[in-house]
Amino acid sequence: MQITVTFRHVDPTPALRQYAEDKVTKIVRKYLKRPGDAHVILSVSKQRHVAEVTLQADHAPLFAKETTQDLYSAIDLAVEKLEHQAQKLKARRSDRKGAATLRAPRAAPPDVEAPPLVEPRRVSPRLMSVDEATGRLERSSDDVVVFTDRDDRGLAVVYRRKDGRIGLLQVALRPGRTA
Repeated sequence: MQITVTFRHVDPTPALRQYAEDKVTKIVRKYLKRPGDAHVILSVSKQRHVAEVTLQADHAPLFAKETTQDLYSAIDLAVEKLEHQAQKLKARRSDRKGAATLRAPRAAPPDVEAPPLVEPRRVSPRLMSVDEATGRLERSSDDVVVFTDRDDRGLAVVYRRKDGRIGLLQVALRPGRTA
């Protein structure tokens, strides 16, 4: 990374140049993975001391400008603004990466085994009443009977519950859709 310090209307001092370079380098090392170039402009106009810092990092330009009565404090305040921008940039990028990993399907814990898949069986629902479906369930060894209800022409399921009683599910299809 290259840091350029430019002085406008002020005598360049090595201490001021080193101070600006150290402050910018500290932010770059702390928040940015792939730093680009940094440009610091220090200028004085009457009683206004201005520090402008432009940092190109990770394809995102960061800029801060601060005016005070002292050039060192102007550098400090501009670097604080830059640090805040770098924090936001880092947080945004980690949020995006975190969101992508949350959408990925989660694997089952290694100690829990998935139950084996039972062979699927196709059924064609027949037209019958709830009483006929209940009678068929009681006569067979099956736990479920799928049928088309004679009264409302809707898909329905009669099933044997764990407590021995018989349950009824009526499937409500959205309007305009048929079974």
